[in-house]
Amino acid sequence: MSKTSNADYVEQTIDFVKEVLQGAEGGHDWFHIQRVFRNSLLIAKDEDVDVLVVSLAALLHDIADAKFNDGNESIGPKMATTFLNQLKINKKTTKHVVKIIENISFKNSLKKRRGRPFRTKEFQVVQDADRLDAMGAIGIARAFNYGGFKNRKLYDPMIAPNLEITKEQYKMSTAPTINHFYEKLLLLKDKMNTETGKRLAEERHRFMLTFLQQFYKEWDPLAPSSLVKKAKKL
Repeated sequence: MSKTSNADYVEQTIDFVKEVLQGAEGGHDWFHIQRVFRNSLLIAKDEDVDVLVVSLAALLHDIADAKFNDGNESIGPKMATTFLNQLKINKKTTKHVVKIIENISFKNSLKKRRGRPFRTKEFQVVQDADRLDAMGAIGIARAFNYGGFKNRKLYDPMIAPNLEITKEQYKMSTAPTINHFYEKLLLLKDKMNTETGKRLAEERHRFMLTFLQQFYKEWDPLAPSSLVKKAKKL
């Protein structure tokens, strides 16, 4: 009997993820996974990493996003563990992939941690790839897609961004989508791990700033400069 290759494991995982995410919200669907997977492989070219771990973690990282499961953060890791066991992936690789899934989310960076944080090279690669997909043109599109999905306001001048937001506040937030730029998207550039991730994030960050300037000009054409000035202070 021939041994299953890493490429076979990846192909089976792709098929599994596509099936599970049928009908998913547009910002967290198979195409999001595909983009993160491809960016992970791009970043991994310049890093000394286990490409199988990177590939599996990228493909499975949003298999059951907590925000679509009543905030339950254990479903995704459990699903990934069950699937990887079915594939007969070795225990060390499975454990590594699951740890990445458990720690990758931006909201986890908002909680106070005890002890040494989980920071393997493979984790850093996949986290950068996931964060890149929350930036730039794609990040903007995803933010407003999710905001529409949750019936949130585009912007409300009377609701200021929470610049000291905690993990629990982040999970429970119903704030306008524009606030999400200041509470997450514009913070990502300075949170990238790898040199490739940092380089790619720069362009996407600049694009978001340009978008916000144009948004505020269009929001109130009678007083655009004050709004843009206010945006830059946040």
